[in-house]
Amino acid sequence: MTEKQKTKARVKKGAASGRVDHGFALYSNGDFTGALEIWRPLAEAGDAQAQAWLGSLYANGEGVALDDREAFAWYLRSAEGGNAQAQANVGAFYAMAKGVEKNEAEAVRWFEKAAAQDDANAQFNLAVLYTKGQGVAADKAKAAALYRRAAERGHYPSQARLGHTYANGIGVEKNRVQAFLWLSLAGQHGIGTALQELDALVKLMSIEEKQQALGQFNALRAQTKDAVGPTRLDIKLGT
Repeated sequence: MTEKQKTKARVKKGAASGRVDHGFALYSNGDFTGALEIWRPLAEAGDAQAQAWLGSLYANGEGVALDDREAFAWYLRSAEGGNAQAQANVGAFYAMAKGVEKNEAEAVRWFEKAAAQDDANAQFNLAVLYTKGQGVAADKAKAAALYRRAAERGHYPSQARLGHTYANGIGVEKNRVQAFLWLSLAGQHGIGTALQELDALVKLMSIEEKQQALGQFNALRAQTKDAVGPTRLDIKLGT
């Protein structure tokens, strides 16, 4: 490709991105039909971000009739185009038999692709499969590492799971300070299980541990913010 062709491609990509963003502005204001009218032609032309958003509309029945199969089809096209959120959702659809037959091996494959791009939901879902030994051999240490990667990016369920692993020594050494830190971060976003576990944990902690944990909590709290984008799916396979 010549430099002129590369420049033309970048301009075209930038224009498409601007239209996708305009669709998101309409979507945010509740104008699902307007967003659909913008995203559909972009998706049909091969824009991976628009395809992910179109999949999200079908997954939630926003501006269109709810249709898991259609949602999966658009997520898959987007995933094949490299969109990490779509890859994570394709994995979740395979894991939950949502719009497609259940296939845990395919779920793992797509979660791994998205996790490699630092998608927090994919990291969480892959950790769940490693915890349960579904689609992969059980590996609690690898699950804990994945929970941590997602937790550090602000994924609240991962923060709760990571706190649980430290409180109970699952794949990591028991550490009440780390357990307090991650359970507190999850608890401030209303995750009830984290709050319950935190309440029991505090009763076992020394004053020094509490002081250390609070210092770490205050330092990390402002750094962990979740990203915005098409609907993200967490698989529900128990603790």
